[in-house]
Amino acid sequence: MNGSEEKIQRSIDKKEELEQRVVEIRRVTRVTAGGKQLSFRACVVIGDKKGKVGMGVAKGADVAIAIEKAVRKAKKNLVEVPLIKGTIPHQITEKFKASKVLLKPAPKGKGIIAGGPVRVVLELAGFEDVVSKMLGSNNKINNIIATINALKKMKIK
Repeated sequence: MNGSEEKIQRSIDKKEELEQRVVEIRRVTRVTAGGKQLSFRACVVIGDKKGKVGMGVAKGADVAIAIEKAVRKAKKNLVEVPLIKGTIPHQITEKFKASKVLLKPAPKGKGIIAGGPVRVVLELAGFEDVVSKMLGSNNKINNIIATINALKKMKIK
């Protein structure tokens, strides 16, 4: 490999540093004239643990296809979030449909105190110390969207 090929290879490797977690897999059916059509819906969160996080939901004929499609969608929906000393800059409450999420900064060493889907988003974004509470619905997809919207609205002083 010459010098330019090595640089291209390194840039490709950097883009693939995204970690992914499957939050939910559901078996869904659609009723048609010929009967029921079975498919799988996957909800995936991806992040680089350095301030980028994204979420994707997709359906496929089998679980692997659904996860692959969801990861592709999540890569398109990556957002940059402010990371300040491993926590968030200020307290925020965000509502999406019936889901309501409260995020608070925490002192160093406290860890991520959050429920299921919110914890996944915060971990993959790279936060180390955050306190969170899901106040409204317990719908995983809506809670993830509310968390990402809250992180997008963060303002650095």
